[in-house]
Amino acid sequence: MSMFVDRARIHIESGRGGDGAVSFHREKFVAAGGPDGGDGGKGGDVIFVADDHDSSLIAFRYQRKYIAENGQPGAAKRCTGKSAPDLVIKVPRGTVIREAHSGRVLADISGDEPVVLAKGGRGGKGNQHFATSTRQVPRFAKPGFDGEKFDLLLELKLLADVGLVGFPNVGKSTLISVVSAAKPKIANYHFTTLEPVLGVVRIDEERSFVMADIPGLIEGAADGAGLGHDFLRHVERCRLIVHVLDVSGSEARDPVEDFQKINRELRSFSEDLSHCPQIVAANKADIADEEQIERLRAYIEGQGLPFFVISAAAKQGVQPLINKISETLATLPPVKRFEPEAAPEPEQDDTHRFTVTVEDGVYLVEAAFMEPIMRTINPDDWSSLQYFERVLRSSGIIDALEQAGCREGDTVAINGFEFEYVD
Repeated sequence: MSMFVDRARIHIESGRGGDGAVSFHREKFVAAGGPDGGDGGKGGDVIFVADDHDSSLIAFRYQRKYIAENGQPGAAKRCTGKSAPDLVIKVPRGTVIREAHSGRVLADISGDEPVVLAKGGRGGKGNQHFATSTRQVPRFAKPGFDGEKFDLLLELKLLADVGLVGFPNVGKSTLISVVSAAKPKIANYHFTTLEPVLGVVRIDEERSFVMADIPGLIEGAADGAGLGHDFLRHVERCRLIVHVLDVSGSEARDPVEDFQKINRELRSFSEDLSHCPQIVAANKADIADEEQIERLRAYIEGQGLPFFVISAAAKQGVQPLINKISETLATLPPVKRFEPEAAPEPEQDDTHRFTVTVEDGVYLVEAAFMEPIMRTINPDDWSSLQYFERVLRSSGIIDALEQAGCREGDTVAINGFEFEYVD
């Protein structure tokens, strides 16, 4: 049995840019060739694309981390490091991608265009860029920039024009099997359909539409009862809802009550869904009481909705219903796309956060943003140390050390790298 999974949580990371190189031109008969360290390569992007050969997110249950490669470091002779390949992740068409902690929509993978969700870091500049008239031997380079990291929620929302809704066992699967090439499992018990079934209904050579058989809803579905809550999200994109009712009374239920209950579920799940156009199909009419059919007709038409009497199993009255669906779709806007939502303005800049503590007379600085910078510092080179001091001053670390009481001659340790403070 295929397992249908329509939600998944994953972690993605784009690649870090390669570090710039510290190198000097060496050639026979050339005395002072000057700096020739090349730039680092760009880190790999993480890109999402739609895949029409997959209809479930089950693959993401088994692999949850997706990390792109880092760019290569620069090299001598002004050689730029190789940029890393992009990491391409295929998801079923109709997958909406949200930021896990905020729920913000980042992308709707419904079209054919690839979507870059995590950009690879830029490569750092080599020491060839830092030579000046007064600093002709720069012994430092810039580190590569970090990539982006996200925890993501993937949510599959089917791309169907028409969604069939109704209680279990009212004949939705039979209807879609009759009007399209879809072959859903059909049996006389509740919840035969455990995953949505898509079928293409062809009117003629020019016109067709996609119909989705959504698993049966039950009362309380919007609150998570039965299978309903998992599958209501697939009706969200539908342009038109076909509400299938069992008019035969074979389940000892009242179709008017069924109609009211299902619409309450749609409304409580999404206000937009409650305004979606509806066509009502009274199914199993071949074994129904004429009086029951007319009672239901009077109620539904009293609601201002189109009403069709059909028997999907006997293929009676199906074609007029399909014609009406096609006519109605021609007047409706296209399938809903979820637009990416803008990121909120950051309350404060966390990129240069650090802490200063004092232990046994040593001033300890924890600053994650300094780690890539310190990889490129040469403690034996005066110009490299000057660059290091400029970074400490511009980031506010020196001011914080002095406020904590640090004076000339005291020992400072930044991320484990110790040095004597010089005022």
